[in-house]
Amino acid sequence: MTVALLLTLAALALIDSTSFGTLGIPVFLLLTTERGRGGRLLTYLATVAGFYFLVGVALMLGAGAAMDAFGGALQSRAAYAVQLAIGVVLFALSFRFDPKRRAKRGLPERTFTPKVGGPRTMVLLGLTAGAVEVATMLPYLGAVGIMTSAGLRAAQWLPVLAAYVLVMILPALAFMVLRAAAGARLEPKLERLRAWLAKHSGSMLSWALAIVGFLLARDAAFHLFFETG
Repeated sequence: MTVALLLTLAALALIDSTSFGTLGIPVFLLLTTERGRGGRLLTYLATVAGFYFLVGVALMLGAGAAMDAFGGALQSRAAYAVQLAIGVVLFALSFRFDPKRRAKRGLPERTFTPKVGGPRTMVLLGLTAGAVEVATMLPYLGAVGIMTSAGLRAAQWLPVLAAYVLVMILPALAFMVLRAAAGARLEPKLERLRAWLAKHSGSMLSWALAIVGFLLARDAAFHLFFETG
C-alpha cells in the first residue's frame, strides 16, 4: 500500500464528506437540535457510516471474487484503457452539471428538508440518505475500484475502508463539537452553511465528477504509461 494510494483515498473521502447526506443533513439536524443534545445527530451519522462501511465491504468482497476469477483481465492494459476512458468521460460529464448551464436551461433548484424525530427516525433517515446517494457517490465507488485494482488483502482494505467512512463524517462531527463549544454564536454560520450547501449542491456534484474522473484517469494512465516491470 503506497502513500500515493492513501492520499488518493483521503482526497476522495474528503469529497464524500461534503455531500448532502454527510454534511447537509447533519447541519440541518444541528440547527434543529438543542445545544448539548446531539444524540439524534450521532445516531444519524453512525447509521450513515455503518451503511457505507457495509456497502463497501460487500463491494470489496464482490470485487475480490471478480479479481480471483478475472484478475489478469482486470489488470490488463485493455482494462486500464477502459478505466482511462471512464475517467475522461466523467471529467467531461462534470461540465453538464455546471450550475450556470443548468440555469440557462431554466431548470429549478432542488431543495430537501429532512424529517427530524427520535432514534428510529434518525436511523431511517440515515439509511434513506445512504440508499439514495450511494449510486451517485462516485468518489466512494471510485475508491472501492482503486482499492480493488491495487490488489489489497482484506487485512489491509478493512481498516482503510473504516478510516474512509470515518473521514466522511468528520466535518459533521467537527461542527457538532464547535456548536457545543460556541453555542448560539455558531448558529448564524451554520444557517449560512446550510443555505450555501442547498444552493451549490449542483456545483459540488460537478466538482465531484471532475475530481473522480481525474483520479481514475490518473491511476489508469500511471499503469498504462509509467508503470515499469
